[in-house]
Amino acid sequence: MSDAGGPYLFDVGVIALAHTTAPVRDSALSYVRDAVTGDIDAVVPYPALFGAHAVMTTYYGYSNADASRLLRNFMNAKRIHWHDRTPEDVVSGGFSRASDANVGGWDGYYAQVAIEEGVNTVLTIDDDLDRFDAFETEIVLSPDEFGELNRFLGS
Repeated sequence: MSDAGGPYLFDVGVIALAHTTAPVRDSALSYVRDAVTGDIDAVVPYPALFGAHAVMTTYYGYSNADASRLLRNFMNAKRIHWHDRTPEDVVSGGFSRASDANVGGWDGYYAQVAIEEGVNTVLTIDDDLDRFDAFETEIVLSPDEFGELNRFLGS
């Protein structure tokens, strides 16, 4: 785990990966388990569940019903802080951050939520969120694991 510690914000990639049978899912799954049990202070924006659903059905081959069931079960975790506000200023701030850091809209949104929620570490599977100084970024996959994931997704 990161030296910065929690609270931890979970991005779409980590949530989706943890809910699959991909061979490298264990790192992501360990964080999800710790969040569900309350062993770590976790922040998950509700919109991330829709993103994870899209990733699971589009890239991991899950049916709509299976992805929906898995994510609905996850959202029942009572020890997770569910970020449930998406007012105009959060959306606008996310797009400003995305533009300033030259990252995608999802990453700008995560940065905005992380800052609003006082998150110390954002958990992710890629390095785009490294461009923000307001929090630490922990990539849950090693370069070798990321390569293995890409091979798995390409098969």
